[in-house]
Amino acid sequence: MKAINAIRMGGVDVLPLIEGGKGVSVSTGISSGHWAAAGGAGTVSIVNADSYDEQGRPVPQVYHGRTRRERHEELIRYAIRGGVAQARIAHDLSGGRGRVHANILWEMGGAEDVITGVLEEAPGLIHGLTCGAGMPYRLSDIAMRFGIHYYPIVSSARAFNALWKRSFHKSADLLGGVVYEDPWRAGGHNGLSNTEDPGNPEDPFPRVLALRKLMRTFGLDDTPIIMAGGVWWLEEWQDWIDSPELGPIAFQFGTRPLLTQESPIPDAWKRKLLTLKKGDVFLNRFSPTGFYSSAVNNPFLRELQGRSERQVAYSTEPVGEHTASYGVGARARQVFMTEADREHVRLWELEGYTEAMRTPDSTLIFVTKDKAQEILTDQVDCMGCLSECRFSNWSQRGPNYTNGHKADPRSFCIQKTLQAVAHAHGDTGDAAMDNNLMFGGTNAWRFGTDPFYANGFVPTVGQLVDRILTGR
Repeated sequence: MKAINAIRMGGVDVLPLIEGGKGVSVSTGISSGHWAAAGGAGTVSIVNADSYDEQGRPVPQVYHGRTRRERHEELIRYAIRGGVAQARIAHDLSGGRGRVHANILWEMGGAEDVITGVLEEAPGLIHGLTCGAGMPYRLSDIAMRFGIHYYPIVSSARAFNALWKRSFHKSADLLGGVVYEDPWRAGGHNGLSNTEDPGNPEDPFPRVLALRKLMRTFGLDDTPIIMAGGVWWLEEWQDWIDSPELGPIAFQFGTRPLLTQESPIPDAWKRKLLTLKKGDVFLNRFSPTGFYSSAVNNPFLRELQGRSERQVAYSTEPVGEHTASYGVGARARQVFMTEADREHVRLWELEGYTEAMRTPDSTLIFVTKDKAQEILTDQVDCMGCLSECRFSNWSQRGPNYTNGHKADPRSFCIQKTLQAVAHAHGDTGDAAMDNNLMFGGTNAWRFGTDPFYANGFVPTVGQLVDRILTGR
């Protein structure tokens, strides 16, 4: 195994080991502070991070505003307070070692307000900004304003080319590194394009090599590329280490830090990770962001899949084969579907899926009465956690704060489920793991086969970093 040596990143020498940012109370100041103390770059998530009361207890994010816009402003205030709290914890725990980065999703609601609010209130505590989930053109402008390094997350050379030409070329000196997030292997939201097959993963080496060749044309020969997604044992990546073709490379670990003593996720989540089998984590398209996302296949995802499967096209007038009438809603407003689909609907109703809900695509899905009420309640309670949400039709940029489309009941409230799964401690833990979204990289099944975790061993962050440095 080749030696893992420090690289120059963000103006200092650090181990080429990066903690991947995971939002909504998962990448906290405790985990990232310990990762930085071990010599790498820890990452605090400032996506709806927890803040604390005077007794050190997490402050529940309860929304009191009567309108979505009012609740959106509350969410921004919560996010700034939480981001500052986590940055302070990470800074104190790092002891001046490594780097502390902050991760933000560009398509998070109020992203720019949150980033600037945290940096204004926590000067000197954060060394770098990592940002993906969209095209963060203004990331470099924010970095220049605060004199901080930035690390855009891309899934292709094409994406970086667009970012560079539009804005990043103006602040090349602050570009600390470029994160290549593999769209097939990384956990959470991924950047698959419309031309890429979610079921056909591509070899990351040629894609990263194409990124490096492009960066060299911009004079970025020595700017590190951070490989994110699918990294487990570094001995499996020996050809990448000290490769003249690739130039300086660092490796990002997002899934593995979930299973450490400092990880804040519930014990039920940690137990679940040790039981996963290959194929238990997969890409899905249910997210209200419109992006693919990688998550654990549990009853929550299967219920979403069932909604889409119980789906028929309809027209408001009898057209072609759409001759079978059906009454939708309390007023039984008539729509028309095919005779074959009407028979499908009859069978679903016998199974208890009696409530028809319209989608933006002129289709109906069929759910139980309780699920229909839950969906409607969640849509009404929207607090604008995304810049634009398919589930609730919220848009922070649209007229009247809507995207102009019907709310899509085939999706879900991502803020609600991520808060629930991250805070489900105690007796509610196992049920929460079944009934909420659990993000994870596609290699998460390896917890159960890696001898490092034999007999349920849960390492400290320091022990995990030491193990990673062995390559095995």
